[in-house]
Amino acid sequence: MSKKELFTSESVTEGHPDKICDKVSDAILDAMLEQDADSRVAVECLTTTGLVMVAGEVTTKGYVNIPGVVRNTLKEIGYTNPEYGIDYKDCAVLTSVHEQSQNIAVGVNQTKEHEQGAGDQGMMFGFACNDTPELMPLPISLAHKLTRRLSEVRKQKILDWVRPDGKSQVTVEYEDGKPRRVTAVVIAVHHDPKVSLDKIHSDVIQHVIKPVCGKWVDRETKYHINATGVFAVGGPEADSGVTGRKIIVDTYGGMGRHGGGCFSGKDPSKVDRSAAYMARYVAKNVVAAGLADKCEVQLAYSIGVADPVSVRVDCFGTNKVEEEKIVEAVRKEFAFKPAQIIKHLKLKRPIYAKTAAYGHFGREEPGFTWEKTDKAAALKKACGL
Repeated sequence: MSKKELFTSESVTEGHPDKICDKVSDAILDAMLEQDADSRVAVECLTTTGLVMVAGEVTTKGYVNIPGVVRNTLKEIGYTNPEYGIDYKDCAVLTSVHEQSQNIAVGVNQTKEHEQGAGDQGMMFGFACNDTPELMPLPISLAHKLTRRLSEVRKQKILDWVRPDGKSQVTVEYEDGKPRRVTAVVIAVHHDPKVSLDKIHSDVIQHVIKPVCGKWVDRETKYHINATGVFAVGGPEADSGVTGRKIIVDTYGGMGRHGGGCFSGKDPSKVDRSAAYMARYVAKNVVAAGLADKCEVQLAYSIGVADPVSVRVDCFGTNKVEEEKIVEAVRKEFAFKPAQIIKHLKLKRPIYAKTAAYGHFGREEPGFTWEKTDKAAALKKACGL
């Protein structure tokens, strides 16, 4: 007898208050890396009505006009009208940024006597499965495509009533571990107060949901579009935002575990970011090699120490060869010291602002080096396939 179960994941648009903060943090990081590739950056952001506040620790040879970066980021997102809850031209920008702790730098910086250690302790996870061509779980893949589509119809003026804030949620029915259909789609879209709920409902189905979820929806799929009736007040005016508050949106939508550390605003010496990217890279190559249908990789580190304290691979019983062989092949083909990760994935480049919305994984775009499957053939050979 087949086993049916439901799994749900959500995403948010780039205009969601938390995503504003993620994007501002990563834009500041990029601006510093452009001038000094060795910049150490840990920048947090908070936004509320008419205000953005930036705080954190930085060590860099460059100079960044932080208020200018904040305003430019808001403009790129689309906060160009005071009616939207914040306006890039006249919002307040407060900054409180100081030098990184020397106690941390001692353990992280590379010297003749000391190789580069991890920027913090912690555990990081990477995940991949064969639900989709990009080897991501289908629920989060569709959720991201929906929020990205919400931004496209706004910026391309296909739907002139759409404003920057928004969320999506997708429920997928699985049968014996394989995705079969979408049972429910939830959309919350920030809108012009003059537009009717009926128009919002019909426009979103026609221009957003069907182009993205077409083959997965059927007559029984339920649509919940602006279920409270009105979403005219949005952005920071409706909800304060903070960097790092959408860690499940940023990763795998809840399918697979999470170590707890966010990504945005952190330079790659912080293993919260770089090791999570590496774990995804490993997991994706394991699945791309046909060694398993599903794979999760855990890496764990001690602050100031280069070698991980543990490397774990779990294929959830979907492996095609002994899991021990896969672990052995992973250890042979991949290097996990922070400096090795940064070099191999080319993480000292200013590539991070575009990762801040619509997921850090499953995007085979320039700069997303951790999405390559260039190790798949070597892994396959090492496992005797």
